[in-house]
This record gives sequence, C-alpha cells and structure tokens, in this order.
Amino acid sequence: MALNRIYLDWNATAPLSVPARAAMIDALQLPGNASSVHGEGRSARAAVDKARRHVAALVGAEPANVTFTSGATEASNHILTPDFRMGRAPLHVSRLYVSAIEHLAIREGGRFDPADVTEVVVTPEGIIDLEALENALTAHDRSTGMPMVAVMLVNNETGIIQPVAKAAALAHAHGGLMVVDAVQAVGRIPVDINALDADFLILSSHKIGGPKGVGALISRGEILMPKPLIRGGGQEKGHRSGTENFHAIVGFGAAAEAVHENLDHRNAAIAILRDRLEGSMVRAAPDALIHGASVLRVANTCFFTLPGLKSETGQIAFDLEGIALSAGSACSSGKVGESHVLTAMGHDPKLGALRISLGPETTEADIDRAIAAFTKIAARRKPAGAAA
Repeated sequence: MALNRIYLDWNATAPLSVPARAAMIDALQLPGNASSVHGEGRSARAAVDKARRHVAALVGAEPANVTFTSGATEASNHILTPDFRMGRAPLHVSRLYVSAIEHLAIREGGRFDPADVTEVVVTPEGIIDLEALENALTAHDRSTGMPMVAVMLVNNETGIIQPVAKAAALAHAHGGLMVVDAVQAVGRIPVDINALDADFLILSSHKIGGPKGVGALISRGEILMPKPLIRGGGQEKGHRSGTENFHAIVGFGAAAEAVHENLDHRNAAIAILRDRLEGSMVRAAPDALIHGASVLRVANTCFFTLPGLKSETGQIAFDLEGIALSAGSACSSGKVGESHVLTAMGHDPKLGALRISLGPETTEADIDRAIAAFTKIAARRKPAGAAA
C-alpha cells in the first residue's frame, strides 16, 4: 500500500490556505473590472483595496505604497533599475550592490547592466560581510549616480536571517537606496519596512499560502519610484499597467491577513519540530552538516549536507519514500545544480545539500516519517571519498 505523501518544501511554495481559497472563489463571482466606474467595477476595486490593506499591514507599510506584480521576480526587475524619479525629477542609480547569496531574481541585477553590479561576499556562516559592503560603498563614485544595495532578509536555502537594518544604515550613509527581498521572511518573523529602514520590500504570495502568479513591490513613500517596467493603461498608479490579476490579488490579501495572526505561537511550534528533526538527523549520521545551525535562522528551515550523498540522488531517494523536499532554490526550472549559496559560504561547489522546510500544517507524524527516511537513506549512502 502506497504511503501518504508528506510535503516538506514550504520554502518553495506553501499550499494554498483555506482563507485564500475561499476569498478567491468569492472573487471569481464578481464580474466587474476594477478600473470600471460602475457598481460592479467599484465592487472589484473595493476587493483589491482590501487586499492591498492586508498586504501593507503584513509589513507595516501604507496601502498606497503597495504595487501588485505577477510575483517576486517581476517586482525585482521593477525595482532593480538605474532609472528612478523623485517626484517629476529623474534620479540615476549607477551601481547595484548585492550579497553573494541572493536569489537569482536579485543576483542577476534586473535592468542593470551586468558590468554595473557588484557582488558582496558573505562570511563562512552565510551572513553578508558588512565590512566588505561598507568598503564597496566607500569606493562608490557618487559623481556617476547613487548606489543601490539589495539584501534578502531571510536566505531561501539556509533560512539564515541577514542584518538588513545594518546594511540599510550603510546604504543610506552613503546616499544610497536599500532594497530588501522579504519573500522568505514574512509569515516566519515579524517584518516592518520602517524598522528595517528599507526603501523597498519585495513579497511573493505563494510563499505564505496565497496563489501563485502574484507578488508585490512595497515602497516606504510615494515620491521616489522606479521607472515602470510595464506601461499601458496606468493601473497601480502607473507603476504597473495592465488589468489586475484580480482573484489572485484577493487571495494574496486573504493569505496575508491569515499569516499575520498568531505568528509567534505558530512558529514556536514549528521550531520545536525542526529542532527535533535536526537532533535526530545528527544522531543517525554524526557527519551530517546542518548549514546555519550556529547563527540566527527562521524556525522552519533545515539545509543539510550528508557526505557521500549527491543532491539529486538524495532528492529522488526522499521522493521515493513519499517525502517532498528540495535541493535549495526551486526557481531554476526544476534543475538540481550546485548551490551558489554554499559556494559563497566557502564550501566545495560540488558539495550537495538538501532543504527541508516546514509549515503550519506539518505534524509530529510527518517529522517521524522524515527521520525514518533520513536514517534509511543515510545508512545506504556511498561512504565519503569512495570511488565512483
């Protein structure tokens, strides 16, 4: 008899939450276009505005400063541009500084020329090297334009929390802008755009139980904004034209409202499960390496290496045991390759790693199954250094 499958890949995408699903079903019944002035259009607009309020509240922002996009990648390409406006005046950003562990949506530099992107190293613990960032910003030539710094709040592979507020202080001290990828942070730790001192935040709906295909770029004010990525009918105050992805936006708002509630209690319970999992893994395989275990991480993420086990082999082995996990980022068209995050941390680029990520629906029984599968897989792996 086939075992019921267990989903332990919440960092890749969270299952659609009950509130989001219900809100989307209701939204599908509304016929109006949110840009129309008749009653049906006003009803649709009210639903979008409600979603905007919930997404803004999730990160302590003003609803007017939320621009809905097709996802975090579009939001990244929107904000990572040399061309800004301060009111009606043009403003030029001449160089982008990114940490070496950023998601590819940031690391690729958006609309910047690759020659204008500087990668900042991280420590062996997987944390951006603030001294290296300060040195890079000090060397920046302000006569060419402003600097922009982009650092993720939580790394999608390791779950390590980055010192974003300190990075923002450096960016602002050198007359620059601060962009924060908060995709893996919301719903796992408190996020406040003002406390982070961020100029812009990037969010993704499907990481918090909302639908896929919708995200948001959130600014701290309305005066400074990037050149639009998509032009057309002027929706989203002209920042992102095109008819809104209405039912997805409504689902995003419902998910944001739900994930904002009872945050500390929910994640404390998840941390207990994650810690039990990791303790059992190390007892079963003392040579297992838990990346980021010595520094501050979100509660739900376990990124580990089992010497002698390749990432792809391990992912398939767990899948055959009925357990869904990943080999790091899930945003590379299903490819299992070397982790640039581990490379940036100073590990051998061929070192394999797997990521287990938990969610609110993860149970003790799920963890028991994961421990049993890990123990089985660890026992039959090829010893490290053995001939191929």
